[in-house]
Amino acid sequence: MEQYGKILLIAMPAFLVLVLFEKWYGWYKGKDTVRNLDMISSLCSGVTNVTKDVLGFAIALISYEWLVNRVALTHIDTKWYTYLIVFIVLDFAGYTVHALDHKINFFWNSHIIHHSSEDFNLACALRQSISVFVRLFVILLLPAALLGIDPKLIAIVAPLHLFAQFWYHTQHIGKMGFLEKIIVTPSHHRVHHALNKEYIDKNYGQIFIFWDKWFGTFQEEMPDVKPVYGITRPVRTWNPIKINFLHLWLMIKDAWHAKSVKDKFRIWFMPTGWRPADVAEKYPVYKIEDAYNFEKYDPQVSVFMHVWCWVQLTMLLFFISYLFGNIASIGKPGMFIYGAFVFLMVYAFTELMDGNRYAIIWEIIKAVFGIGIIFYLGDWFGATAFLPWINIVLVVYFVLSVIITAWLSLIKEKKQVQVSL
Repeated sequence: MEQYGKILLIAMPAFLVLVLFEKWYGWYKGKDTVRNLDMISSLCSGVTNVTKDVLGFAIALISYEWLVNRVALTHIDTKWYTYLIVFIVLDFAGYTVHALDHKINFFWNSHIIHHSSEDFNLACALRQSISVFVRLFVILLLPAALLGIDPKLIAIVAPLHLFAQFWYHTQHIGKMGFLEKIIVTPSHHRVHHALNKEYIDKNYGQIFIFWDKWFGTFQEEMPDVKPVYGITRPVRTWNPIKINFLHLWLMIKDAWHAKSVKDKFRIWFMPTGWRPADVAEKYPVYKIEDAYNFEKYDPQVSVFMHVWCWVQLTMLLFFISYLFGNIASIGKPGMFIYGAFVFLMVYAFTELMDGNRYAIIWEIIKAVFGIGIIFYLGDWFGATAFLPWINIVLVVYFVLSVIITAWLSLIKEKKQVQVSL
């Protein structure tokens, strides 16, 4: 956890710089593909995901190390080609899991967040799941386990494999010649994120595109069919925590309402989007039928709201950076309390972004929680050793945040000039 946190301290600023550069580049070229609130929602989703991962809020029913100890036929020394073997094995496992996420109702819940943005840009790459608490797919690393590849090597290559999937989430790079035949390119992944009937549920590859070509899931981007991004049952919220559980909640309600006992059980394993006929008729859910004729989720808010959201995001990044940089000294149970605060902060201010009147309640809970931590510990998890004045600054921030949230959500926001950035 500590090592992963240190890696993220380097990776997060790099991702943020690239996201902001894409925003500037789009503006400069007259093709802005990044909406402000959508970008902030994506960045918040990235924060919740890495917080969950660093704190270890997931378990594997079978660990890779356990698998190696029991099934290894040989033990390959760590050479340069071993890294390549691991990379390819991880990529095939990733392709398989990705395909299952799209094809099976229950697994779609863990992936819906990644497709929830109705834009396609570098920021949406950061929309990653927090809803997976039990990892079931270590068994897909069986080829590596049979070769006895060192578990430490997997731990090194896996983050690199994940980070290498960031760059192709963009509309600013066209087709890339011969590389289109080997690796996943922006063109391939634009197809994957599209909800057009010509494109939907295609191109599951993560690094190599030949898996899709071999298994019949490949679709080339066509010049006369412009990709339209999002999901057919739009989430209609900026709150990434809500998005992570929307599909699961729908399945739970459908299973409850279904008259057939068979439907109550099979709904979880049916193709993605399947609902019992009687439930679909009685409890209809809006679905986009025409990819070229629907309204994106884009609540109009004031300039001040846009600015305030960036203030909140900056504070969130400050809080999360301190956690990752000091997780060893914070220790247990402090790091879990800290993680709960991060999730509460994201929930509170993305509710404000949605214009939810109850955002003020969540903001008050966040402020009470934060100030309570300072008074109980006498400090913000040891931060006064570096910044002696931090307690005062944070208390002022918490109080000011409640005041501004109340002003925006209850009074001022309705009266301000409405704009979309």
